[in-house]
Amino acid sequence: MKWSITQLHQLKNKGLSFNESVDASELIGVNSIRGIDPVIVSGTADLSSKKVTFHLSISGKMILPCSRTLVDVNYPFEVKSTETFLLSQTSDFEADEDAHVVHGEMIDLYPIIRELILLEIPLQVFSEDENPAGGAPQTGRDWEVISEEDKSNQIDPRLAGLSKFFENDKKD
Repeated sequence: MKWSITQLHQLKNKGLSFNESVDASELIGVNSIRGIDPVIVSGTADLSSKKVTFHLSISGKMILPCSRTLVDVNYPFEVKSTETFLLSQTSDFEADEDAHVVHGEMIDLYPIIRELILLEIPLQVFSEDENPAGGAPQTGRDWEVISEEDKSNQIDPRLAGLSKFFENDKKD
């Protein structure tokens, strides 16, 4: 996903559209990614003499650990982004505008694609299976994992004496 500035100037009248499969396997091990399929990157580019704007659509599937049981969870993702590259720094460039300045003669989209994929990793992912084989244990010595429903139906032992107080009040 690299283009030289000369290639982009030649494509100015024709336009640029692309649909490529990108190998993102170098992300395995980064931020708990256990696996990642080839990522599909498609989009178009708006070309002018001063800047190139890419309209990207990135989709794929990564394998992340379940936050509760640590088993593998397939996590599909789709990212849409617009990235602008300035071919030369000009005075009309606003400081708050989010744009990349091109250094050299090549525009490489892969570092941006990599960053956008990493930003899609959620803080928590949960497996659909509540008791997966090979996952973290659900019970142990003096503890067990309980669901939210069980938690709401359970009375805190520190407050159990209060429930007896209200039972006596109802009898009177």
